[in-house]
Amino acid sequence: MEYSEKVMEHFMNPRNVGEIEAASGVGTVGNVQCGDIMRVFLKIEGDVVTDASFKTFGCGAAVATSSMATELVKGKTIAEVMQITNKAVMDALDGLPAVKAHCSVLAEEAVQAALWDYSQKSGVVIEGLKPPKEEHEHGHHHA
Repeated sequence: MEYSEKVMEHFMNPRNVGEIEAASGVGTVGNVQCGDIMRVFLKIEGDVVTDASFKTFGCGAAVATSSMATELVKGKTIAEVMQITNKAVMDALDGLPAVKAHCSVLAEEAVQAALWDYSQKSGVVIEGLKPPKEEHEHGHHHA
């Protein structure tokens, strides 16, 4: 499996690891089947994400996508963050192996789950934001 240099770089030296004290929003998503759990913390002031961090338990690609996702959302408005898709995360990492593409989807969902948490806590309505899925259905792979 070939990882780009950027993926390796973010895996070896992930940015923004840890928890943000008194985060504005925290989103946790997980895929039980592959065991990746991502938690994203956002600090939001006005309508700008001033800081973002993550804690991820999972494979290298999960760590790298979380790291890149938090980098991409920092300093952006909520509306801009809503435009950041898993494809944007993958492109920023110069691509991911196909079997790891779901990690970038999780990263996008973790960010959106954190936005949802923020909107619930603060009563701010975020255009186009959907509530986080409870459980991930990835077309069950039964051996």
